[in-house]
Amino acid sequence: MSDLFPDALPSSGSTDDTPREDAPLADRLRPRTLDDVVGQEHLTGPEGAIGRMVAAGRLSSMILWGPPGTGKTSTARLLAAAVGMRFAAVSAVFSGVADLKKAFAEADVAAKAGQRTLLFVDEIHRFNRAQQDGFLPFVERGTVTLVGATTENPSFALNAALLSRAQVLVLHRLTPEALGTLLDKAEALAGPLPLDPEARDALISTADGDGRFLLNQAETLYAAGIEEPLTPAALGKFLQRRMAVYDKDRDGHYNLISAFHKSVRGSDPQAALYYMARMLVAGEEPLYILRRLAAIASEDIGLADPQAMVQVMAAKQSFEFLGLPEGELPLAQAVVYCASAPKSNASYLAKAAAMDLARQTGSVPPPMNILNAPTKMMKDLGYGAAYHYDHDQPDAFSGDNYWPDDVPPQDFYQPNERGFERDLKRRLDYWAKLRSERRGG
Repeated sequence: MSDLFPDALPSSGSTDDTPREDAPLADRLRPRTLDDVVGQEHLTGPEGAIGRMVAAGRLSSMILWGPPGTGKTSTARLLAAAVGMRFAAVSAVFSGVADLKKAFAEADVAAKAGQRTLLFVDEIHRFNRAQQDGFLPFVERGTVTLVGATTENPSFALNAALLSRAQVLVLHRLTPEALGTLLDKAEALAGPLPLDPEARDALISTADGDGRFLLNQAETLYAAGIEEPLTPAALGKFLQRRMAVYDKDRDGHYNLISAFHKSVRGSDPQAALYYMARMLVAGEEPLYILRRLAAIASEDIGLADPQAMVQVMAAKQSFEFLGLPEGELPLAQAVVYCASAPKSNASYLAKAAAMDLARQTGSVPPPMNILNAPTKMMKDLGYGAAYHYDHDQPDAFSGDNYWPDDVPPQDFYQPNERGFERDLKRRLDYWAKLRSERRGG
């Protein structure tokens, strides 16, 4: 069997393809078991989806969605080993229809010989819709268990038919703690890195959650033969990258982003620009700042100024179009706009309250009047009865009840009197008045 399928992995949960001593550091530190995968314990742990499947000894098809360098390929390979499956791999970047046909044919031969196949498809979102449809019959027949890897949102990048047959598992960007663990493993293998503690933290910061990038940077340092520990400034000069400035407590990154967030929330555009500039000078990725700004636009501004999110997303698009350094200009514009905008956390609080009630009443059905009735049986049961089409009612407002029978109407969203929410509050008050009148009270 091993001659026929040379890429098969043993069922012991560890691989036997030990990397060469001259292999890249990232390859030599590749996890040998699922327990070695760093930063994805929410999936690989005993209570995680992968941990449970491995414990049961059987896998379902899945899509591994996460940023680069988070362990998608390693996880797929180790999954096959953990449950004794044959491992086959194709890449949507380098493979075509002929490669897929060959992989399916070999999996069919393996199935007849009593061996199941895990087919790993890297960058699966790069296959077009027709090619994705080609996986369906082989997944449905059980010829292969599909494990796809993607950095793109599966909701947009993959066919609905394929998604209905595969569980989407989200791999997280590696935390600084997880990246620190990777550096510990590297130092246990190759010796101490020539970095002082602050420079070590700065190196972790520049990885932006990408474990592979971090190990490649570490390998560059090892290859240089540096004897004296580098400071953050010296490290930045050596790697030709602007490094984050860390204070003596080694939490400068988090202090700066916290100061930035609170300056925008506190409507001080001057301070917000200052902390934005501090982060850029320290080497922070502009897209990270834009991600935080998008969160602020929703959490702290919300519908007091709906244009805040528009400004942020336009700045992101402009940054990606312009690149550096010009791309920092729309970033600054978005920072000033958000810091100057009226503030409201009403949507944020409303969402939290709605989530709490949803957890308590998640199985309560909606009222019958707003349920569709596509069949005669459903109509006879009362589905859709007494529903009023709002556009046919005075003021395009029916005042119907939309709440489950056992859940009284709630007022999650409480707009304030600032910015656009003043108008929303008047609108909601007007509808509440109409609703009361049309319900006789």
